[in-house]
Amino acid sequence: MASLDDVARAAGVSTATVSRALSGRGRTSEATRQRVRAAADALGYVASATASSLASGRAENIGVIVPLMDRWFFATVLDGIAARLAQRGYDLTLYNLTDDPAQRRRLFETSLRRGRVDGLIVLSVALTDDEVAALETLDLPVVGLGVPRGELPALRVDDTAVGRAAAEHLLALGHREIVHIGQSVGAGVAGRAPAFDIPTRRRAGFEAAMAAAGAAARFVESDFTVDGARRAAVALLRGGGGGAADAGTGAARRPTAIFAASDEMAYGVLTAARDLGLRVPEDLSVIGVDGHDLAELFDLTTIDQFPHAQGERAGDAILAALGRPAAGAPGTPAGLATPAGLAAPAGLGAPAGLDAPGGLGAPGGSESLDGSEVDASLPFALVTRGTTAPPPRS
Repeated sequence: MASLDDVARAAGVSTATVSRALSGRGRTSEATRQRVRAAADALGYVASATASSLASGRAENIGVIVPLMDRWFFATVLDGIAARLAQRGYDLTLYNLTDDPAQRRRLFETSLRRGRVDGLIVLSVALTDDEVAALETLDLPVVGLGVPRGELPALRVDDTAVGRAAAEHLLALGHREIVHIGQSVGAGVAGRAPAFDIPTRRRAGFEAAMAAAGAAARFVESDFTVDGARRAAVALLRGGGGGAADAGTGAARRPTAIFAASDEMAYGVLTAARDLGLRVPEDLSVIGVDGHDLAELFDLTTIDQFPHAQGERAGDAILAALGRPAAGAPGTPAGLATPAGLAAPAGLGAPAGLDAPGGLGAPGGSESLDGSEVDASLPFALVTRGTTAPPPRS
């Protein structure tokens, strides 16, 4: 295995020059840099990560805190992050944050303090006040993606607008008996502020659109799984109305359309309809959210939120915070912002030029549940397929 000394001898320079040439730091002529790189390539030399970190003070590694390792959405986002980091030679370390209090303490009090990462990306994780405070003490750049807290610099989709768009699509088709299957939280839920909680904001947008149309907004609680949504839909479509979880009018009429809070939940609804002998879309229209890889196979109408591109944007943001933007990316990513009235948190290393709220790709920010504006910088798009159609004639 080739060493730094081998490369230096082959290029006819000192080991210090080799180190500067390969790291890109320090003054080295372009001709020398090219000669060193050619020698390194010829010898198959790869710099030791440990030695490079000691010399540069950088780990060349980004940590990603993720709540669920086995979900399609998070896997797709992670692929986008990894693609951006690879362009700048950064590795990626995953930290799976579970509901186990002991595991969470080890992560925030020990693992993240080992100096193994140069920055952190936090994906849709509900953090306690103590955990946010622990991040502040790390003195690392931190970028959130869909985090249900307002203290972290974050990229977000305007999920209120997502819920509104789904409802308005069904209303435009003529539906009035529409049910939303999803989740929501109230004030005081640890780690999840309603103003920033994704499912809660989707429900709020749905209810706002229904109210504007003079239609009753019915809601049924379910977890974000295929089976959970299937069970909720079976109870609903059989006439049970979802039991106590139904926050609507209690009307006995079966819905003609269901807005599922995710595409995987929509698959559960489609399964329930099939099991009950209902035709989609003739008897029941179904719309989801995400842009899942299988949505086209299921011919599912969905609100695509481009999760791979979300990961790329998060990667751009953390690299910009480190002063090393990915190739072709802006020096400071547009749309990385905290909510109105909140400054960039001290100690969290927000990139220079942290934007004020606004932007959704094209639309601007939206009003939060408490009346303040929430930044929404990531785009989404309605993709109409075969699971939505006008309601059946009565």
